[in-house]
Amino acid sequence: MATGYKEGSLDAPTRHALPWREESWYDEAALDAELRRVFDICHGCRRCFNLCDSFPKLFDMIDESPNEEVEDLSAGQIKQVVDACTLCDMCFMVKCPYVPPHEFNLDFPHLMLRYRAVEHRKGETSKADRLLAETDRNGKLGSVLSDVANWATDGKSETTRGIMQQMLGIDKRAHLPKFADIPLTNRAVALVPAPNPDAPGFGRRVALYASCYDQFNDQTPGEAAVKVLAHNGVEVRIEHPECCAMPKLENGDIPAVASAAARVAAHFAPLIDQGYDVVAITASCALMMKFEWPLIEPDNEDIRKLSAATHDISEYIVKLSKQAGLTPVEAMDASIGVHFACHSRAQNMGPKAMEMLKLIPEAKPVLTERCSGHGGKWGIYQQNFDTAVKLARPAVRSLEKTAPDYMVSECPLAGSHLKQVMEQGGAAKLPERIGHPVELMAKAYGL
Repeated sequence: MATGYKEGSLDAPTRHALPWREESWYDEAALDAELRRVFDICHGCRRCFNLCDSFPKLFDMIDESPNEEVEDLSAGQIKQVVDACTLCDMCFMVKCPYVPPHEFNLDFPHLMLRYRAVEHRKGETSKADRLLAETDRNGKLGSVLSDVANWATDGKSETTRGIMQQMLGIDKRAHLPKFADIPLTNRAVALVPAPNPDAPGFGRRVALYASCYDQFNDQTPGEAAVKVLAHNGVEVRIEHPECCAMPKLENGDIPAVASAAARVAAHFAPLIDQGYDVVAITASCALMMKFEWPLIEPDNEDIRKLSAATHDISEYIVKLSKQAGLTPVEAMDASIGVHFACHSRAQNMGPKAMEMLKLIPEAKPVLTERCSGHGGKWGIYQQNFDTAVKLARPAVRSLEKTAPDYMVSECPLAGSHLKQVMEQGGAAKLPERIGHPVELMAKAYGL
């Protein structure tokens, strides 16, 4: 480790643009050297020991090595650390004291991303990862064949789930989302009400970005968001030009992410020029549009414009309440367990779901900041599922501790995973649903 360094930094963290078009970024010897440099610093610090499975694996392997040094690690052991990372960004955002502008210049998640980009370029991304990352294609097919698809993916369908486990490595115990019969945007004409002209938000316009999950799977958060915004006078339109490409980012397929970012940003550019704010229903999408895309394509003007115009749905409702006010919200005397999803935390905006739910009179939201363990598609794989359950248990214990009347999470995959872990643990009080916080806002409005 360097000498003469300062312990941590008081400066605001910054992130470098990803030099993914430069050949040097894919140099495997340089990558190995950088991995070992960063791992050595992590080994000497260990603040991240309880965040995810990457760090315990790393520290245990170093401790068990002949000389207890990073240099003892084999290439296979390094890959285990990378494969355990879910790109949640929590180490960068909440734990690491050595992120830029500190001289150590650590960005652990983007280093893991670089490793995967090298793997992807070499054609080493698994068939299952490539297949699952085609979310729009899968969603369109699943919606057209929803009856068959939902039967095949149901946990009770032992034969089909057994085949999926054998062929794709998807654990037959893992909860898989059901497909909606009709995509959300196809329901927009019937779904979107006229804005309330007497409400304080009248005159504002929102292009509601539906993730692939909102579009093809669970449409409840999207419906709730539309109703809450329109009730407060906001003109709403639902947009799904295509997936934000987070699953492809997890694969290291950065050219595909850059291509999707350019197309989505070009789609929203004229709407932004017409005065629309862009509001993402799903936290992962907001994170991609606000932060990841500008680091991948820093010179794209449409992407910069979209980043500046994008809000998370909870963030937007809180902003609306502060700037214009909200229509009166009915009291809800209820305790609410709020899971603070990693991709909400990574947006560096604070716990906006908590702020939003505090707008409901008599509501008592309580925050849980522990990881759900799901990690996008990571947690459904057979080699990861038991670890995903283990990582979720502290969050489950925290949510159950207050015996809340409702439980919510801004991550839809986290919500369903947490509920499944509760079921497995024999929870005395199992929530009917762990949905998005905006659903409780809609409930408080009687919508």
